[in-house]
Amino acid sequence: MIGYETFGLKEVINASGRMTILGVSKVSERVMEAQRFGGEHFFEMSELMIQTGAYLANLLKTEDAQIVSSASAGIAQSVAAVIGEGSLYHAYHPYTETITKREILLPKGHNVDYGTPVEVMVNQGGGTVVEAGYANMCTGEHLDMLVTPNTAAILYIKSHHTVQKSMLNVEEAVAVAQKHQIPLIVDAAAEEDLFKYTQAGADLVIYSGAKAIEGPSAGLVIGKKAYIDWVRLQGKGIARAMKIGKDNVLGFTQAVIDYLAQEKESGEAMKQRLLPFVSTVNLIPGLEAVIVQDGAGRDIYRASVKAVGKKTAPAIIAELKNADPAIYTREYQANKGIIEFDVRSVNETEMTKIVSRLQDIMNEGENVCH
Repeated sequence: MIGYETFGLKEVINASGRMTILGVSKVSERVMEAQRFGGEHFFEMSELMIQTGAYLANLLKTEDAQIVSSASAGIAQSVAAVIGEGSLYHAYHPYTETITKREILLPKGHNVDYGTPVEVMVNQGGGTVVEAGYANMCTGEHLDMLVTPNTAAILYIKSHHTVQKSMLNVEEAVAVAQKHQIPLIVDAAAEEDLFKYTQAGADLVIYSGAKAIEGPSAGLVIGKKAYIDWVRLQGKGIARAMKIGKDNVLGFTQAVIDYLAQEKESGEAMKQRLLPFVSTVNLIPGLEAVIVQDGAGRDIYRASVKAVGKKTAPAIIAELKNADPAIYTREYQANKGIIEFDVRSVNETEMTKIVSRLQDIMNEGENVCH
């Protein structure tokens, strides 16, 4: 049987959250059973995509849905869809110069690198990013003043990666889109609410299948039926290189069913699990730990550990990764001396291992100093 040792790989403790670099999340037995059924049977694939989309749309109280290979693929295909507007010629010739309506308005503070730059996916879909506002501010007026006859859509990135302060919300972006009768695409890849953004008036909303939903590698685009039809048409074009297998289509569908039915760990429950972890870390010389909420305002709480001794946060992070098991953390604030630990995918045994490894690392630092 295949295991870590088959390929000489290290075990990984994922204290960074649902991150692509670590395979995002684990799947349940029910999801694996659905994947197995998909893998062991044949389907009319076009009908499978239509019917699973309709099934999920009914669950999510929206007009239609299309399962794609990832949230990134969802961005590229959605951009191609709103540019082509249902044209089969465009699907076959997505980058033809005869189509000039290619501008995708994006708040400047949303043009981030989440593993690849947002604009790379926009470009892959045939779009051209037009940045609205400034790195630290974007309002509805900033979007409004940049709409031209060549504007194909507004793209809004709902993510902890983006600038949070002085940014318009989705509802304000909806108002601009509706004023000019252009579609609003919301990339909500890691968001936990599968209803909020379509109900707010977004035309297309994109989710990652393997993050909050904890499914296999997949993505989901939901929204207005006309736009979803255009997204589905991209299977004859750029989406051919992004196709998803039947096993993951069914596994993802099962994951959504389970996600909507199961009780999720609340932020309060996370805080309670974090309390003993933070208390123990605070006993380690050179470290100071507190509990903090997710920067994008989600009901997610993490341990924020500040390096206050002679060992820097980047050095501690490197040593955590180099061990076996490799321990991965959230590194976004390492330049400020802060390491964050996300415990959503961490069990009690693994939390004990993290504490033990931190103690070893900091003790090594003390030994070197003395």
